[in-house]
Amino acid sequence: MGKTVTTYLIDGDPKGTQYVFISNKICQMYVIPRSNLSILNERHELQTPALYILLGEDETTKPKAYIGETENFRERVRDHDSNKTFWQKALLFISKDAAMTKADVQYLEHRAIAEAKAANSFVLNENKQTPKAPNLPEYRKDDMDEFFEDVKFLCSFVGYNIFDIIKPKEEHLFFTKGRGCDAKGFYDSKGFTLLKGSTVVATSVPSFSWKEKRERMLKEYTHLTNEKLRLNTDITFSSPSTAADFCIGSSNNGWITWKDKDGNTLDSIYRKPLE
Repeated sequence: MGKTVTTYLIDGDPKGTQYVFISNKICQMYVIPRSNLSILNERHELQTPALYILLGEDETTKPKAYIGETENFRERVRDHDSNKTFWQKALLFISKDAAMTKADVQYLEHRAIAEAKAANSFVLNENKQTPKAPNLPEYRKDDMDEFFEDVKFLCSFVGYNIFDIIKPKEEHLFFTKGRGCDAKGFYDSKGFTLLKGSTVVATSVPSFSWKEKRERMLKEYTHLTNEKLRLNTDITFSSPSTAADFCIGSSNNGWITWKDKDGNTLDSIYRKPLE
């Protein structure tokens, strides 16, 4: 079923403050760059109970986020502006009818932290514990579960896969054994996902262009088993070639390097039919 999503550029800048919502839904998302926090003084609707996510970079291998709830983001963000250096953008989720309560956003925070940790695509080292869910009436819990589904959709819509849990498609698995690795993964709209358990090459060829970053990624994402480096989590790369480069430790054309169980290349499955 299709959805209509409206994006309004509040200051006319595609990288500036945005207001995003799904038609016929009460969930509203504001995308606020840290440099534009002054808008909070102008938008009184943002001074209501809200779920928020701070986004930025504090690691070399994946982005970082902090998830919280507040009754007034304008007041809460003053502390974050002073004490949290990593973030560059905030996603703020409020109700169109301004009907959410403190308990509602606490429940949303509980769901958000739990699912973001399960997805493991962002560093959440400042959300050390998952808060307990407050006691909500059954009907209200159902309302907030529906609201949270819209939160997840809107995060993906603006390009932040913080809640996306990878679901491999067995019929589209591809493999490579370059330089002795034994890796598998699948390709979709998010990029190429390497699957947990794949083995990768420990060394890079001398000419490899991002050797240092690869070594940092090996330390974070792999463990040594029977003298082989195995992935301890799924990892999504922006392209099949980057995924192949990481596995093999050299430059590759991923569209040819990745082949399915019948020997068909990724190129022949996804690009040749379009010619």
